[in-house]
Amino acid sequence: MSSPAKNVLVKLIVGAGQAAPSPPVGPALGSKGIKAMDFCKEFNARSANYKPGVPIPVLITIKPDRSFQFEMKSPPTGYLLLKAIGKEKGHGQPDIRNKDRIIGELSLKHIYEIAKIKQTDERHALLETKGIVTSIIGVAKSMGIKVIP
Repeated sequence: MSSPAKNVLVKLIVGAGQAAPSPPVGPALGSKGIKAMDFCKEFNARSANYKPGVPIPVLITIKPDRSFQFEMKSPPTGYLLLKAIGKEKGHGQPDIRNKDRIIGELSLKHIYEIAKIKQTDERHALLETKGIVTSIIGVAKSMGIKVIP
C-alpha cells in the first residue's frame, strides 16, 4: 500500500527581481517537476518593491499535483545590518569590547527600523518588538557591530 503523496518544501535565497531558471532556482525546482520559469516570473513580480539583488529567503511548497505556492521572507538580519553601516561583511573575530574588532556602530533607532522590517514576516508578526530588537542586537554583536543608545 502506498502512502499518500506529501507536499515538498524547498528553501532558497534569491536576489530580488533576479530569479532565473539557472542555478540555484532551475535545478532545485526542475528536479521536483516545477517549471522554473513560472516561479521566476511570479517571484520577480512580487519582489519588484525591493532594490534589485537584495537577498530574499523563499519557502516554496510544492504539492503532489506539481502546483506550488511560495512565501517570501524579509532579507536576512545580517544583510540588513551590514547595509545600515555600509559594509560588505562582518568582522572575522568580533568583540565589541575591543575597538579594533568593531566594524561599525548603529543606534537603537536603526535597530528598531530593522525590527519593523523583520515584523513583516509571517513568523515574526506575533512576536513582541522588544524580542525582535534583542535578537537583532545579538546578531549585530556577533558581526562586530556596536549598538549605541
